[in-house]
Amino acid sequence: MNAQFDFSTRLANLYDKLQAEQVDAFLVTKVANVTYFSGFSGDSSALLIGENFRQLITDGRYIEQAQRQAKNFTLVKQTEGISKKLVDEIKSAGVKTVGIEGNVMTVAQRDYLARELDGVEFKAVELDALRQVKDAFEIDMIRKACKIADDAFMKVLQFIKPNVREVEVAAELEYFMRKFGSEKTAFTTIVASGIRGSLPHGVATDKKIQSGEFVTLDFGATFNGYRSDITRTVAVGKISAEQRKIYEAVFDAQLFGLEVITAGKSGKDVDAAVRERLKTLGYGKNFVHGLGHGVGLEIHEEPRLSRLSKCERLLPNMIVTDEPGVYVENFGGVRIEDTVLVTDSHAEPLTRSPKNLIEL
Repeated sequence: MNAQFDFSTRLANLYDKLQAEQVDAFLVTKVANVTYFSGFSGDSSALLIGENFRQLITDGRYIEQAQRQAKNFTLVKQTEGISKKLVDEIKSAGVKTVGIEGNVMTVAQRDYLARELDGVEFKAVELDALRQVKDAFEIDMIRKACKIADDAFMKVLQFIKPNVREVEVAAELEYFMRKFGSEKTAFTTIVASGIRGSLPHGVATDKKIQSGEFVTLDFGATFNGYRSDITRTVAVGKISAEQRKIYEAVFDAQLFGLEVITAGKSGKDVDAAVRERLKTLGYGKNFVHGLGHGVGLEIHEEPRLSRLSKCERLLPNMIVTDEPGVYVENFGGVRIEDTVLVTDSHAEPLTRSPKNLIEL
């Protein structure tokens, strides 16, 4: 499938939000949201969007790129700093209430705009939620990013062996992802072997992998701005009965997650269900993070699947991760993760690398 970027629906949803927030314009400054609404993938830029105008404010480095990517927007070139140009454009638009991304804009920039725009009211708004349900274009891009990560995983299996350093494994993974079409890594690659496996975010170090250890690989590719996220844990050499027991528990919980992550359930409910599953298997206290998170233009975005989730109802075409893990200090750990597509009946894994225990 080669789906097209759906500008009209995205902008229609944004204009509905404009009305709901009762503001005259949105000032969009978060890079992911600038890309989502305009198609422009550069940084140091902003969107100013009202009922009758759509502007992309950027600088000379990006004009040519913006002309290609943001054809639905009027381009405004700034040469004296973006904040100053924003003041000029807000004044010119004659708007009196402006929605700003309060979780993103710095206090300094907010204070500058308020000082220079006397009489303009600024209201903090949340736009990230508009990105939660993925359109056909986004699903297509994420599928491609997942395929790249899967292909790289199968290649790196040939490289993992005793006395190879974690950083070398990470480098091989990243090399193959780039070779297969990734623009960059989706996040800092995690390679955690042996007792370091108890660190959920154990980024690769100079530690040498030893026989009898688990190696947890958490990595992702980026395709056309969209991310993938996958974790696989493999065994090097002969492992103990306890290691095997932990792996089977996480494997069971991860497969169970694919069944319970369905449209209509809350983020808290699916997290609780998988957490209870691990508890019955004897490892509830060792599952120390949430079950998953949204994936898209950002590697961690809404909705969250956790005890603190604000998602009251998962919807079809949301894309999240299913990543239970067990972590035992001074022993090690196991995590298995897929990027999955939410449907009415189950979660469809978009990452398809084998999950049965691989012993190298």
